[in-house]
Amino acid sequence: MSAERTRTVTWADPLDALERMRGLSGVDALRAILRGDIPAPPIAVTMNIWLAEVEEGRVVFEGDPGEFHYNPIGSVHGGFAATLFDSAMGCAVHSKLPAGVGYATLDLHVRYTRPISHKTGLVRCEARAVHVGKTIATAEADLTDARGRLLGHGTSSCAIFR
Repeated sequence: MSAERTRTVTWADPLDALERMRGLSGVDALRAILRGDIPAPPIAVTMNIWLAEVEEGRVVFEGDPGEFHYNPIGSVHGGFAATLFDSAMGCAVHSKLPAGVGYATLDLHVRYTRPISHKTGLVRCEARAVHVGKTIATAEADLTDARGRLLGHGTSSCAIFR
């Protein structure tokens, strides 16, 4: 029988971070997280993903898949990649929004092209806002490994709350 593993996760108060982002445009809020001025949200800490690059309309998240992401068939659960896609595409939209405007994911479409394991190493999800309108936004993203191989691609739409 294999040895049990343990993982401890510690995070900052998300409501404090939200309050600190109030009054910032989306791109400025994301840049503050990237710099470490505002802590990453708990989901990022829990999933072992992080914001790696931010510019208006383009966001990159990276992640390190581990055994704790595994499903019963011995590979990283698709939800790990889906979380990267949802985070990156949502933040790409967020990066184009002014202060005081929010968003929420309406749908998420993910196509997996290669399996992910703990041996895959660092993965990178690059997202681009395609359209940001008055009430709806769309985005697209690619997930690649460190060698640049495509692991999946996706699209999303978001509701905009002005």
